[in-house]
Amino acid sequence: MGIRAAYVHIPFCEHICYYCDFNKVFLKNQPVDEYLDALEREIELTLKQYPTDHLETIFIGGGTPTALNEPQMQRLMEIIQKHLLPLTGDDLEYTVESNPDGVSEEKLDIMKAGGVNRVSFGVQSFDDGLLERIGRTHREAKVAQTLDAAAKRFDNISVDLMFGLPNQTLDQVRYDVSRALQLPITHISSYSLILEPHTVFAIQERKGKLPLPTQDLEAEMYQVMIDTIEAGGYAQYEISNFAQTGKESRHNRVYWENDEYYGFGAGSHSYINQTRRANIAPIPHYIKAEGLPVRKETPLTNVERMEEEMFLGLRMKDGVSLERFQTKYGVAFEDVFGDVMKRLLPNGLVEQTETHIRLTPAGVPLANEVFAEFIGEAQVQ
Repeated sequence: MGIRAAYVHIPFCEHICYYCDFNKVFLKNQPVDEYLDALEREIELTLKQYPTDHLETIFIGGGTPTALNEPQMQRLMEIIQKHLLPLTGDDLEYTVESNPDGVSEEKLDIMKAGGVNRVSFGVQSFDDGLLERIGRTHREAKVAQTLDAAAKRFDNISVDLMFGLPNQTLDQVRYDVSRALQLPITHISSYSLILEPHTVFAIQERKGKLPLPTQDLEAEMYQVMIDTIEAGGYAQYEISNFAQTGKESRHNRVYWENDEYYGFGAGSHSYINQTRRANIAPIPHYIKAEGLPVRKETPLTNVERMEEEMFLGLRMKDGVSLERFQTKYGVAFEDVFGDVMKRLLPNGLVEQTETHIRLTPAGVPLANEVFAEFIGEAQVQ
């Protein structure tokens, strides 16, 4: 199977959220136009060296893609239209990440005209006080206004919500979910706070100044999210993702199915020819790079690929397809991970059907522990 997906990174933000560790910089005084030139150059070189015959998804993320002004957004759309859209078909999923307070109606029109058919909004919460505490600049009223404008142009809209935030309460989580379900959306991603190194929150935590919920309360928040979102008509199809029927994120599924994808832009990652690649992250160095701006290449062995197949694929509610595993790696799942399953099955954290290996409801909250069981355990002759 050829490369199915393309991720395009726009590393500019108008503000920096306290929890974010993605490759990003303040927008002011940045060489945005030069960056877009370098981005186009990377796309051209990559497609020449690693061609594909059909892209199923394009995802523009960041940073904050909608931090670009209107002419810059138009230029970005033209780059995609010239180099990537010719590789797609009628089944394309084309997403742009957006901030509720950073996208004008003109930008939405530019995106729509450029072929975008899905928009993802980083809402995180509807509590104005909590939004301020995590470094977000939008407020609840702006979310409704922006999503109303987006819904006039797009029929596939996702929102991100967060839980496990400093001083967050269970009632706030309930309100966030119930409020999201009132909006014209088709998809919800719900993520717990992860303290990444070098973020504002990580620094505060080291100083003992970050009042986080207990593990038990965070687990309760997660369960409340699951129950409330599913009661609202959305199916949980992955550990952190819920969708109306037919509106699952096809781009993210490429990652979870451990298939190959392009990653364009400063600091982006790609998976091509069984090799994971990381791009140069500093923007000036990315712009000046001669040839492909790759900083690191990590070829994967067949064993490493099979292990990744498990800890990525088990994130999905359907789990890992036994038939697909054998087709992809030329060996039966039982011959590789049979001993692991003998240990896991009695614990009730995973189950094996005729077609799949998947987490049980009891296994979902302990997913990371299950994933770890597959690392270094492949039995290959």
